[in-house]
Amino acid sequence: MSELLQWSDALVLGNDAMDRTHEEFVQRLQALQAARDDALRPALRALIEHTEAHFGQEDAWMAATGFAPDNCHQRQHAMVLGLMRQVEQQAAQDLSLVRRLADELAIWFVQHAQMMDAALAWHCEQVGFDTATGTLRPTSAAQPVPDVPMSHCGSAGCGTR
Repeated sequence: MSELLQWSDALVLGNDAMDRTHEEFVQRLQALQAARDDALRPALRALIEHTEAHFGQEDAWMAATGFAPDNCHQRQHAMVLGLMRQVEQQAAQDLSLVRRLADELAIWFVQHAQMMDAALAWHCEQVGFDTATGTLRPTSAAQPVPDVPMSHCGSAGCGTR
């Protein structure tokens, strides 16, 4: 087992709704990483259920703020969730796959949060989207939601423009 992922200031994005969801993800991932063999499959199921809601929430925010339906951020969500479900199906035969998944998710999540989710939080702020209510705030400081749907993640480092 690798070191447990810890919630820290490095993961805080300044978007309360996103930060709460991310902190819960870290807690559920910690539970999975620390689970005994007999608790491993239920801990994975709890993480998957959380992740379905977590990614669904972010995907809805992207749809509401001008992202194309098949942008790279959502594709990454779909790939990670698909892998989690596949490992869950194979867990009855091989618990080591669950442990490896947990360790890999801990590495992946930090990078995903600090790049793609940070870009989404910034984008929501720029267009005046309130993630707590799911609505655009009427504000003169906000940039308009893009006319052409964005297929990239919103990160300055994203090569898909």
